Amino acid sequence: MTTPRPLNTEVESRAAELREALVQRLRQQGFVRSDRVADAFTAVKRHWFAPEGTPLEQVYAADETVVIKQDGDGVIISSISAPFIQAQMIEQAEIGPGSSVLEIGSGGYNAALLTEVVGAQGRVVSVDIDPEVTDRASVLLDAAGYGSRVTVVLADAEHGVPACEPFDALVVTVGAWDIPPAWLKQLAADGRLVVPLRMNGITRSIGFRREGDHLVSTSAEVCGFVAMQGDGEHSDRIFRLPDGRGHHIGLRFDSGAPQDPGLLDGVLATERTTVWSGVTTEHGVSFADLHLWFASFLPGFCQVTADDGTDLAGERGTWFPYGVVRKNAFAYLVVRPALEGRGAEFGACAYGLPAAAQEAAAAMVEQIQEWDCRARSGPAPTFAFWPNGSDPARIPKDAVVLPKAHGLVTISWPGMS
Repeated sequence: MTTPRPLNTEVESRAAELREALVQRLRQQGFVRSDRVADAFTAVKRHWFAPEGTPLEQVYAADETVVIKQDGDGVIISSISAPFIQAQMIEQAEIGPGSSVLEIGSGGYNAALLTEVVGAQGRVVSVDIDPEVTDRASVLLDAAGYGSRVTVVLADAEHGVPACEPFDALVVTVGAWDIPPAWLKQLAADGRLVVPLRMNGITRSIGFRREGDHLVSTSAEVCGFVAMQGDGEHSDRIFRLPDGRGHHIGLRFDSGAPQDPGLLDGVLATERTTVWSGVTTEHGVSFADLHLWFASFLPGFCQVTADDGTDLAGERGTWFPYGVVRKNAFAYLVVRPALEGRGAEFGACAYGLPAAAQEAAAAMVEQIQEWDCRARSGPAPTFAFWPNGSDPARIPKDAVVLPKAHGLVTISWPGMS
């Protein structure tokens, strides 16, 4: 059982300074847009919810996640998300004084922030599947003065929270592959659902609202989250390709994995093929929508990992963990310095027999060029969720459709009709 730590005047004074600096930074960067969210970050002592001994500078860094719990393999299964993501999602939820909020994925700190935003007349319920997490959250919320204002529930949120009326907002703080019916049942007719939704391996924190029989996005932000546990968990398919020296390259498929992984046997023993796109990017400019474009339009899309000791591991900084499989070859996204040092050029490297490798690299490069031509400078894509039973005639003909267990996710890229 977690116990409250004794107060230290010097620590509390330093934490207050860092908290104020954090709020200023979140405002400057545009993650905090409203006074009520700024006031919440000023009021809640984030370090009270972090593991004892965590440096204050880490606790109050805008982009730092604080690990709470790991499994036996070192995989993070509970954490306090980075402040910029928490601020972003609370703003997406469009809540205010008197709102009722269901937080899916507990920890304590984010529930305290939500409580400050909704005020004394609001209501916050926080649910998690892990008893260690809920016990810890309950103790820390009580110690921080929020014990009577937050209801912590031990349950698998895939099935909803028993005996709770619909909420004005559901804020999901774990990575979800699908949107179960129970969430929609517990969302008020004019409510907001904010969920880090995984779409073919790429995650966006999407703010949804109801529109008839489906949900439409009001906002979408780049993010990353610990994956959902329990009945809502989704298992990726992973191919591990040996390099002949005892190390492996991993190819992770959210969906659409090749039926015969044996076609890639020995692929790392082949010579690499490289194709350049002519498409460049300036240093420091985000190209996150390129990844989402791949997930939308590149059949065989996967995420790539490299063990230490592989050639790829030794070349970090020149490639990104996104790839594609074509027959008995796979390609991955690479960059090289652009002319005159003004940024970098995108391309693809591929392993496989020459013709297959050329095809795989060319497929990726073609989509880089398509993204650059058709989407890069245009409006951001929008998203929708169509629960099973929705009218299929209402789905836009030009939308990318991603099947889920409980419905369909669609991605609409402006200008694609």
